[in-house]
Amino acid sequence: MANLKEIRSRITSVGSTMQITSAMKMVSAAKLNRAQESIVQLRPYANKLRDLLQNVSSTLDAGVGGALTEQREVNNVLIVAINSNRGLCGGYNSSIIKKVNTLLAGELAGKNVELVTIGKKAYEAYKNTQTIAANESALWDNLNFADVAKIAEGLVAEFKEGKYDQIRIVYNQFRNAAVQIVQDEQFLPVVLEQGNEENAAELDYIFTPSKEEILNDLIPQTLKTQLYKAVLDANASEHGARMTAMHKATDNASELQKALKIQYNKARQAAITNEILEIVGGAEALNA
Repeated sequence: MANLKEIRSRITSVGSTMQITSAMKMVSAAKLNRAQESIVQLRPYANKLRDLLQNVSSTLDAGVGGALTEQREVNNVLIVAINSNRGLCGGYNSSIIKKVNTLLAGELAGKNVELVTIGKKAYEAYKNTQTIAANESALWDNLNFADVAKIAEGLVAEFKEGKYDQIRIVYNQFRNAAVQIVQDEQFLPVVLEQGNEENAAELDYIFTPSKEEILNDLIPQTLKTQLYKAVLDANASEHGARMTAMHKATDNASELQKALKIQYNKARQAAITNEILEIVGGAEALNA
């Protein structure tokens, strides 16, 4: 059995760890509130923009939308992997890496795959095994739409040039603090609904300028919003996962501290009993 000094040292150490995890939990909870508010506000706009894009395209012929809607034979693929710059957030980062590994070993096996990493954890996981087209981890230092839009514009330009036949986004979608769902979305080419006469009858609008011009302006804006929504989802998911992980860590530390205190009290009681026995034994020896 460990001596009293060792047990006291462990109790102190566990107590310090519990204070740190508790503080991290509160910080993550505060950040989560802001991140959750941002993604909740953006989702209706992003969904409405996507619906508008589909409604406008539903009455147009195939091929409208130019290079961004061109379906090619998939040989060169770019994966945008979105995760965190830091750890201590449970399985948040590993879930993204696991999903990318599944794609590389399965659906995309044998294809030329490159990665854009938004998060140091993804970059560190693949820098020695995959081609990293860009590392955008600095985005998390000051998250804003303008910087995300620049990344989206770069992806659009590379797709138009024919560098990639398909671009996909892998990220965690935020549901709540305890639930984050890994998503694999096709970013490019854009898939549009075509030739839906039923929708055409329902949407009797007058378009100025023409539907084609509106669509050509709408697609790039929709892509920027899609990427920004994915980044905001990932941001909220990270803080939710970290808050949950730190909550569990704090509870585990509390349980461990209680167990150590019981162990300490038992060891202290045993030590006192031994001292009493030694005193009694010594007294009996003197009286003998």
